[in-house]
Amino acid sequence: MNFTRWSARLPGTQRRAAARTDHSSVPAARGESGRPPGREAELTADTDRFPALDELSVREILGSLPALVALVYGTEHRVAYVNDAYTAAFGPRSTGECAADELPELAELGLLPLMDQVFRSGTPRTVKSRRVQAGPGAGSYTVTCTPVPNLPENGGVLVFAADVSDHADAAERLRTSERRQRETAVTLQRSLLPQELEQPDDLRIAATYQPGGTDAAVGGDWYDVITLGAGRTALVIGDVMGRGVRAAAVMGQLRTAVRAYARLDLPPHEILQLLDGLASEIDANQIATCLYAVHDPNEGRLVYASAGHLPVLVRDEDGTVRRAADPTGPPLGTGGWQHTSDSIALPPGSAAVLYTDGLVERRGEDIDEGVAALERALSGASGAPQVVCDRLIRSLGVTAEHDDDVAVLVVQHPARTGAAAELFHNAALDLLGGVEAAPRARAFASGVLTSWRFHVELHDLGVLAASELVANSLQHGTPPMRLRLRRTDRRLIIEVTDGDDHLPRRRRAEPADEAGRGISIIATIASSWGSRRTPGGGKAVWCEFALPENTADRPGPRP
Repeated sequence: MNFTRWSARLPGTQRRAAARTDHSSVPAARGESGRPPGREAELTADTDRFPALDELSVREILGSLPALVALVYGTEHRVAYVNDAYTAAFGPRSTGECAADELPELAELGLLPLMDQVFRSGTPRTVKSRRVQAGPGAGSYTVTCTPVPNLPENGGVLVFAADVSDHADAAERLRTSERRQRETAVTLQRSLLPQELEQPDDLRIAATYQPGGTDAAVGGDWYDVITLGAGRTALVIGDVMGRGVRAAAVMGQLRTAVRAYARLDLPPHEILQLLDGLASEIDANQIATCLYAVHDPNEGRLVYASAGHLPVLVRDEDGTVRRAADPTGPPLGTGGWQHTSDSIALPPGSAAVLYTDGLVERRGEDIDEGVAALERALSGASGAPQVVCDRLIRSLGVTAEHDDDVAVLVVQHPARTGAAAELFHNAALDLLGGVEAAPRARAFASGVLTSWRFHVELHDLGVLAASELVANSLQHGTPPMRLRLRRTDRRLIIEVTDGDDHLPRRRRAEPADEAGRGISIIATIASSWGSRRTPGGGKAVWCEFALPENTADRPGPRP
């Protein structure tokens, strides 16, 4: 074999060392064979078939390398030579045997198919950080396979392996640390979101949150569902721009504030007005968007206000998708803006979708294109709310590697038929006239509750509550007045509206007082009660009674 031609195909380090060494530099004192005394026994190559490997320069170069070197020949990759580092790592190897049998570590590294490719193509190949799991040579190796054509049986392959175990272990520790940090960040993010969504009587709701990217930073997307009483439900979704603990902290404060303001039962635009001032106080440099909506089953509409957030989408029962009006105000924290409320119909059989920009925004694309894609996906999305959530996530191409947080809230207003519809009833009476309206209201309430087959105790409590609410409205309110009774599968709701906007409050009546006990009675007998201002300058006062199980199977009161 021509050593100069063969060494030219060695990896760079060996080739440079080989270039610096030739036969003329071997001292004559080494003996007749040109080998140092005592070195003949150390030669592990098949020198009879490969006389070039008997040359001192090649043996010294390959034998002194800290990397692991093996030379194989022929289509069966028979072993021609292994250096000292290879022997130290995996033990002595016999020459002339097939690598598949004699060098099992190469099979564990997955190199046999790669060696076939190198042998056939004559092109070097490298694989990084392959691992040997067991044995004395256990560890990670980066391996280069180089073709060596000037060998018997149409040439061979030089296998050059560098031990990178320390580097691989350090990289694995780093990946483990990053994975734990990300899990901690995601746990923190999810802890700031509702642990369990409230499920109103008239709606079916599901939500999905997916953290963006693979880093350990938390995001600022959030959603919430808040029951307001009297069958009304607040739906919230928001997005604090940026990532990190600061964004998450601002998000947590805004979500807490929304829940507190919601208890005031204010119109959506007034809620956002309060949030706008709070956001400026929390962090004037942090931009946040928010959409706050209220569903009233008596109205069949979704009343909402938006602070720079993306529009609500509503899917009708026939698959038609409607888009709510554009945002009614700038993002939170800008100050000086008067937010306004708008509404969109949400009839039985329809579904509304609230979402953050991570679902529809893509680099290099107009966000309107993303919203249009969401509309198309929503048009064909049917089934349970969680199924719709998952379908929208998949349809918009959101994966675990998505670079932005995504929050989706799906709200369905089911169309009930058959036995389910029998559990939902409404009845209303306009209160006309003066004091004679009170006995008419009691008679109306008694007749309705009897027809709904409530048991005697709940029937009597309902009539008493209706009487007290009507009396309070007649004394302190102004026309028009209306009594509304509503039954769901979980509760009985009694509500009285009038034209006066002064909200009642519970107070302690003195023994000599002839009035002031009505609200206290309501608070004592009902599961909950409340009041709110209505559009047009009036108010509504309501109370609820939780229904016992199997109410419909109990006998109603006797006439």
